[in-house]
Amino acid sequence: MLKIVRPVSFVLLSAAFCSGGVVHASDRAAITPRVGISQQEGSLKGTVSDSFGPVAGASIVVKGTTNGTVTDMNGNFVLDVKKGDVIQVSFIGYLTQEFKYNGEPSINVSLQEDTQKLDEVIVVGYGTQQKANLSGAVAQLDSKELTSRPISNVSSGLQGMMPGVTVTSGQGRPGQDGSTIRIRGVGTLNSASPYILIDGIESGSMNDIDPNDIESISVLKDASSAAIYGSKASNGVILITTKRGKTGAPRISYNGYVGASKATSMIDRVSSADYARLWNRFEPGRYSDEDIRMFEDGSDPYGHPNTDWNDEAYRTGLLHKHNVSITGGAENVKYMASAGYLGQTGILPNSDRKQFNGRTNLDMQLTKKLAVRMNMSFIKNDFSDPNASYYGGSSDQIIRQLNIISPMIPVKDKDGKYGQTNDGNPIAWLDSGQTVDNCNQNFTGALSVDYDIIDGLKATVTGAYVNEDQRHTERVLSISDDPASASRTTSLVERFVNWKRYNFDALLNYSKNFGQHGLKVMVGYHAEKYEVSKNQMQRNNFPSNSLNDMDAGGASTQTNDGLSRELAMLSYFGRINYDFAGKYLLEANFRADASSRFAPGHRWGYFPSFSGAWRISEEEFMESTHDWLSSLKIRASWGMLGNQDALNKSNPWENQYYPWMQTYNLDGNYPMGGNLTTGYYQKAYRIEDLSWEKSTTWGIGLDAIINHVTFTFDYYDRKTTDIIMEVPVPTEFGLDPYFDNVGSMRNRGVEVQLGYNNKWNDWSLNVMGNMAYNKNKIEDLGGVDRMTNPDDGDLWRFVGKPIDSYYVYKADGFFQSDAEAQQWMDTYKGKDGYPFGQDFQAGDLRYVDTNGDGKLDADDRVLSKTINPVVTFGLNLNVGYKAFDLTLNFTGAANVGRAFTKEAFGEFSGSAGHPSTAWLDSWTPENTNASMPRVAESRKSPSEASNVMSDFWVINTSYLRLKTLQLGYTLPKSVLNAIGLSNVRVYYSAENLFTIDSMPLNVDPETVSSRLSSYPLVMTNSFGVNVTF
Repeated sequence: MLKIVRPVSFVLLSAAFCSGGVVHASDRAAITPRVGISQQEGSLKGTVSDSFGPVAGASIVVKGTTNGTVTDMNGNFVLDVKKGDVIQVSFIGYLTQEFKYNGEPSINVSLQEDTQKLDEVIVVGYGTQQKANLSGAVAQLDSKELTSRPISNVSSGLQGMMPGVTVTSGQGRPGQDGSTIRIRGVGTLNSASPYILIDGIESGSMNDIDPNDIESISVLKDASSAAIYGSKASNGVILITTKRGKTGAPRISYNGYVGASKATSMIDRVSSADYARLWNRFEPGRYSDEDIRMFEDGSDPYGHPNTDWNDEAYRTGLLHKHNVSITGGAENVKYMASAGYLGQTGILPNSDRKQFNGRTNLDMQLTKKLAVRMNMSFIKNDFSDPNASYYGGSSDQIIRQLNIISPMIPVKDKDGKYGQTNDGNPIAWLDSGQTVDNCNQNFTGALSVDYDIIDGLKATVTGAYVNEDQRHTERVLSISDDPASASRTTSLVERFVNWKRYNFDALLNYSKNFGQHGLKVMVGYHAEKYEVSKNQMQRNNFPSNSLNDMDAGGASTQTNDGLSRELAMLSYFGRINYDFAGKYLLEANFRADASSRFAPGHRWGYFPSFSGAWRISEEEFMESTHDWLSSLKIRASWGMLGNQDALNKSNPWENQYYPWMQTYNLDGNYPMGGNLTTGYYQKAYRIEDLSWEKSTTWGIGLDAIINHVTFTFDYYDRKTTDIIMEVPVPTEFGLDPYFDNVGSMRNRGVEVQLGYNNKWNDWSLNVMGNMAYNKNKIEDLGGVDRMTNPDDGDLWRFVGKPIDSYYVYKADGFFQSDAEAQQWMDTYKGKDGYPFGQDFQAGDLRYVDTNGDGKLDADDRVLSKTINPVVTFGLNLNVGYKAFDLTLNFTGAANVGRAFTKEAFGEFSGSAGHPSTAWLDSWTPENTNASMPRVAESRKSPSEASNVMSDFWVINTSYLRLKTLQLGYTLPKSVLNAIGLSNVRVYYSAENLFTIDSMPLNVDPETVSSRLSSYPLVMTNSFGVNVTF
C-alpha cells in the first residue's frame, strides 16, 4: 500500500477522480453488496478498505457528474444515487473501481493497488510530484521495499535496487556503515559522496535513521531534479522521508528479527604440512619427512602445530532488532511515534553494537488555513572494535595479523604462554579485551508552519536543529609474553567531537489550473550554520591494566590537541512547473548559494536547470493504443550543479573548511635573546579566487508502461570542471601546495530498468531488473598528464583515461626454463630504468616491453582495471501465492578489479607468512601450466607484487550476488480475527547468501582492502515477525 499519500489524502483526492487503471463492473470480486431491499433511488452507504484496513479520503463519485464525496477516517461514506448510476471509487495509488448501482443499500469496496503507479507521489526537492508528471531522472523506493527485508543499515537496502546508484558494502564491522554510495559514477577527484537529507535536513550519513521509520527514499540523479540543492548536489541527492501519522484509530506495529552471521568468505590458507612442502621447493631439506608427518598427524601440537588462526579467532555473530511504532489521529491531529533497539555481536570477539533510536512526528491542523508539523528524533549508537597492540591498532591490524601469521606457531605453548612472533599474537590481543569504543548520539528537531494565504498560495517556514556528539576511546593494554605488546607502551586515547547544524527555510508555493494550463511556482530562502569542535587527549605508561582514568597515565607522556570550525551558507532558490493538458511538461529550477568556504567576492554560485517531457500516450492519435499502452513519455534535461564539499573527509575535523584563507602554524621553539621562544610560520600558500567545482549535465529519457510491463531508459552526459586540486609551489618558497580549480572530467552513461507486475488467481508476480553503464574520463589534471591517487600509490589518474586505474607492468605467462629467463635478462638487464633487483628463473613472471623500445622500465607500464565498476546491475523478484511470499534480490558489478598484495596471496617468510592455497598450483618443472609463479622466499623473487606490481596481481572482481532471499507467510484473516490482530507475517531471510565470481582467492569481491585487513562482510540468516495490532 502506498502509505505516503495517506497524510495528504483529503487535499489531493478532492480532484483525483481518475487514476491509472480501472476495475470495471465485470470484476465484482472487489465489490461486495450487502443484503437489503432494492430501491430506485436513495442513499448508498458503504465502506472502502484495502489489505491493511479502512481507507480514509477515498473518492466516491457518480461517473459523469459532480455528485461525489470522500470516505471518513473509518472508511465509511454516504452518497445520494439512483438506480443505473455508475459509481467510481478511487484513491491515489490504487486502481479505480467502477460498478453499476442496482438498488443495493450498502456495499463494501476493497481497493487493489495500482501496479502501474502513474499517480504515485514522488518526493522531490522541497516538495512532491506525481510520477506521471516528472520530467527529471528520479528513482524512488517505498517503505514496503525497505522494511520487508531485515536490514540494519539503510545503504545496504539500496544495493541493486536502482539503476545508476552503486553501493559497495566494503566491510561488515558492527556499528559502522562501511558502504560507499555513488550516483552515476565518480564525478570528481575529491569527495564524491551524495548529498543526503532526512525530512529535508542534511545528514552526513544513513546511520542516523532506523530503516523501519522510512516512508520512502528518492534519489535525484540528474541536474534538472537536483539543481534545487545547488552547490551540494553535483554528486546526486538522496531524500529520505519518514513515516507520518494517518487518520484513524491508533495502529500499533511491531517489527523484529533475530539472526546469526558469519563471514561471506574467508581466504583459504595452506596447512603447516603444505607450507613445509612448498618451502622445501626453494630450500630443499628445510623440513624433513618426519616434520611433515608430525605437522599432519598432530602428534606434536606444540613443536609441530597446525594452527588455523581464523578458526581460533572468528565466531558466529548474533543480532536482534526490534521496532515498535504507533500511528493514528483525527482530521486535525495526526501522530507517529516509534522506538527501536538493535543488539549485535560481531564475528570477532570484542566487536559489538548497541543502538537505541526514537522518533516522533506530529501533524496539527490548527485552523482551516494554519498547520504545524513537528519532527523529533534521537539515536544512540554504541559500538566497539577489538584493538591490536601492534602499531596501527583496531581490528584491521588484528585481521592483517591473522592473515599473515604462520600456522607453525601455536596459539599457546605447553607452558601456557602465547606463541611468539615479532609482529605479535592476534589471539593474545583478542583475549586481552582491549578495544576501541565509540559512542555517537544524534538529536534532530524540526518545526514547520504552513499557512494557506489564498486559494492556491501557501507559505511554509521550517526551523531545524541537529546536534551530534561523538566519543572515541582507545586502549592499549600490557599483555605478557607478547612481543608486539612489549614494544608498545600502554596507552589511553580519548577524543570528543561535537557538531551542530542550524537550518532555516522559508517557502512560498503557488498552484493554479487555468483551463488546460497547469502552473506551479515555488520560491524559497535557506540559511544554515554548521559548527564542529574536536578535543583529544592521550597518556601512556599506565601502571596497571585495571586503571582506566586518564590521570593514571604518565604525566610526562601526555599530549592533547583540539580545534573548532564553523561554516555558513545562504541560498535563494525557485522552481516553475508548467503543463498543458497533462501532455506537455516543463520545469525550470534555479538556486543561488553563498558559502563561507570561499573568499569574499567568490562566495556566490548560480545553478540553473531546465527539463521537459512529452506524454505521447495522452495525444489523441494514441487513443487506439490505450487498451495496451498506459503511458509513454519522453524526457530531456539540462542543468548545472556545484560541489562546495569537495575537500570533505570522512572525519569532519580533517575537512578543509577555509581552503582560500592564509593560515599559520604555531609550532617549534627558536632561540631569541637567550630564551627559547615559540614561533609561528606560514605553512601553505592560498589563493582567494578558489571557488566551486561545477558539473554541467544533460540527458534524455523514456518511460513506458505496456500492459503489465514498465520500461525506463536514460542517457546522461556530465562534465565536471573547476575540480579543486593541489598545485605544487616552487621549492624555493618552502610552502605546501595550494588549492586551485584546475581539473576536469566527464561521465557518460546509460541506465535501463525493466519490470513486470501481474496478479492472477492466487498468484502474484513482480520482477524488476536494472542495469547501468558508466564510463568516466579525466580531461584535465591542471597541466600534467598523470598523477597517483594520494591514498593508494598503485592507483593512477591519467588524462583521457578512467579515474583510479591500476598502472602496472604487463605480465605474459611464466618463463619455462632458466635459459629462457637468462635470454630475457640479456636483453633488458642493466639498461636504464630496469626495475628488478633479483634475477629471473624458470617459473617467474615474464614481463613485456610494451612500447618496444628495447628497454624494460617504468614507461612499459600499462593501465589495467579500475576499482570503479563500469557496469552495475540488479534483479528483484517477488512471488506471492495465497499467504506465502518469496523475495529474491540479486546485485552485481562488471568491468571492475582490484590489486591484491602479498598479504592476501600470502608469502613465504617464516613466522610472518601464511600462503594461500592458490600457491598449491604454483609453477614447477612438472607443473608448467600452473596458475601461480614459482614459490620463493619473501622479497627474493622478481614476480612478487611488493617488488614490482604487475597486472598478474590485479584480479577481476566482477560478481553476481544473491543479496537477499526471503520467504514469508501471512496469517489468514480467520486466525487474525480469532486472536484480535490486524496482520501477522513471519519470515525467514538470508542476506549475502552466495556470490558468483571468477576470483582465484576465496575473497569477497566487494572488499576494499588489497591486503584483506578490513572487517569481513557477513552472511546473515534471520527469522522475523511483523505484527500489526
